[in-house]
Amino acid sequence: MTRTIVASATREIAIGFDQPFCVIGERINPTGRKKLAAEMVEGNFDTVRKDALEQVAAGATMLDINAGVTAVDPNATEPGLMVQTLQIVQDLVDVPLAIDSSVTAAIEAGLKVARGRPLINSVTGEEDKLEAILPLARKYDVPVVAISNDETGISMDPDVRFEVARKIVQRAMDHGIRPEDVVVDPLVMPIGALGDAGLQVFALLRRLREELKVNTTCGLSNISFGLPHRHGINAGFIPMVIGAGMTSAIMNPCRPQEMEAVRAANVLAGVDKDCGTWIRTYKDFRSGEHAAPAAVPVEGGARRRGGRAARLGAPA
Repeated sequence: MTRTIVASATREIAIGFDQPFCVIGERINPTGRKKLAAEMVEGNFDTVRKDALEQVAAGATMLDINAGVTAVDPNATEPGLMVQTLQIVQDLVDVPLAIDSSVTAAIEAGLKVARGRPLINSVTGEEDKLEAILPLARKYDVPVVAISNDETGISMDPDVRFEVARKIVQRAMDHGIRPEDVVVDPLVMPIGALGDAGLQVFALLRRLREELKVNTTCGLSNISFGLPHRHGINAGFIPMVIGAGMTSAIMNPCRPQEMEAVRAANVLAGVDKDCGTWIRTYKDFRSGEHAAPAAVPVEGGARRRGGRAARLGAPA
């Protein structure tokens, strides 16, 4: 069974088909958040700290860290901000982190200070990206998110996106990276603009699981982009993609309706042993409310360990 191992300094998480769904908290990302971007530029990390604590308390298995505060000379601004943000977050919470950047220098700067085994977010099928990012994943022995687009852009044909994923997995193997260390993002399209976006991703996920045998992720809220009451769509989407084979998602764990859907799917898939997480979280739940627990144990098959192991759309 395919398992992708990520880790903080002392906590190891397995992403896999036989594991609880891995919730990767999306909030530490200044894209579309002008106030957060301005704070980070000024060296104010109060919101970063608040978002880190709230997401972990809400049940995030991992946290995605993005320091893309400006499109103006990101090669100069992102590496230092990425390092600073990572150090602040990993001093505050003990969950694995995803280093999220389109700037290669920022990814490598983050890898140098990240504790444990972080996830690189991300590489695409573009040649320059493959040759920039895959050697870093190999050098630091870390897994990488593979986004299913290349120089031709994002194809509306799911078969083309599958072939891009296959290409990235093969190129990763050429660099000595095991398939279990490639987490494919099949690219979720907005259902409001593309009526069969859901059907496309379900079919893609089944192929990725059965043919490539890789773990998967996505920007979950992309599915509801542009629609009213987005969280209802997201909550309905979660158990369907999990049933099709998705093993993680970059999402907002502070949305109780969506986290309820994740936990319910874990129960029904048999990966919440004895319904333990569900019971601990909702034992005091009152009918008519969405529970928002103050503190929930990290989900995702966490194990203690030590030492370093040798998207699309705005957040909803």
